Amino acid sequence: MNLTMQEAAERADAMLDATLNAIKPEVNWTHSGASEGECDISRERTVMTIVSQERRGSFIGVVQRFWEKSGYRIKSVNKSQKFPAVFAQSADGFGITLLVVKAGQVVLSVDSPCARKSTVADPTTPPKGPDYDHPVPEPNVHSDFWSSEKPILASPPSGG
Repeated sequence: MNLTMQEAAERADAMLDATLNAIKPEVNWTHSGASEGECDISRERTVMTIVSQERRGSFIGVVQRFWEKSGYRIKSVNKSQKFPAVFAQSADGFGITLLVVKAGQVVLSVDSPCARKSTVADPTTPPKGPDYDHPVPEPNVHSDFWSSEKPILASPPSGG
């Protein structure tokens, strides 16, 4: 791969955009980090929608299935009740991660493989909701679906 760091940042942003766009009903999120290493970049977005304990597994499942359909290899899954996580990698070497952190907040991040040194602009995708300065507050947007404390029940098999 012969990307510049700016191209890597744009690819990382596109991966995060696609992941967040795959979540239905949609969630509010904010940019929560962009950093550059010697030859790599990382981008991070924090979900501001409250994802209840009862809906967390479904939320993670939506993201994991989207990543699998996108051709990402699931490297590992932490099934912790309190701090679950999914780690995946794209075919071109970008790492993408879903972490559940304090207060059940979901953080999505992408790390690039080594790229050619270049200047890197800030992300251009506007956040869905307020853009927070650091530190990002705990999730504070209610969703009738994602914040519900009722578990999602599997549909009963249809008889026939």
